[in-house]
Amino acid sequence: MQLACSAKTLALALGAVLALAAPAATLAAPSVADQIRVLEDEISAVYAANDLPRYFAYYADDLRALFPEGHTDLPGYKASWTDFIKGGGAILAFTYSDLKVQVAPGENAAVASYRAKVRTRYPDKGAVDEVYDETDVFFRRDGKWRIVEIHYSPVAAPAK
Repeated sequence: MQLACSAKTLALALGAVLALAAPAATLAAPSVADQIRVLEDEISAVYAANDLPRYFAYYADDLRALFPEGHTDLPGYKASWTDFIKGGGAILAFTYSDLKVQVAPGENAAVASYRAKVRTRYPDKGAVDEVYDETDVFFRRDGKWRIVEIHYSPVAAPAK
């Protein structure tokens, strides 16, 4: 009888442990697409806050940036954007919509594209509302996602 009780107690205890572990086992890590969506939210927030050190931390050292003014690399982007902010420029508002994330086979690369609406204060023009289409290419290196390529271009105003 002692053995039956112990086996029953053991079975109940094992069942309880498995029941507690089951929800944790069903919680999967966020998908790559969800990880990129979170990153885009974070990047947008620090960009809108004009927090340059945190903003540039999302970029890879070998960044290639394709902007309406021309292409540049990370040191060039840091220098020009820092000069812009120090010269009185600022992002006053930033929102994005129509986010699409595509993930490469192997899940170590992803492309995020969206429509960005930006209110920018220019030192010589004041506040200007602009709309851009943007594409960010992310690579996962050493377990961290970084933007290796960024491209944005202005959206033409609708014809009247």
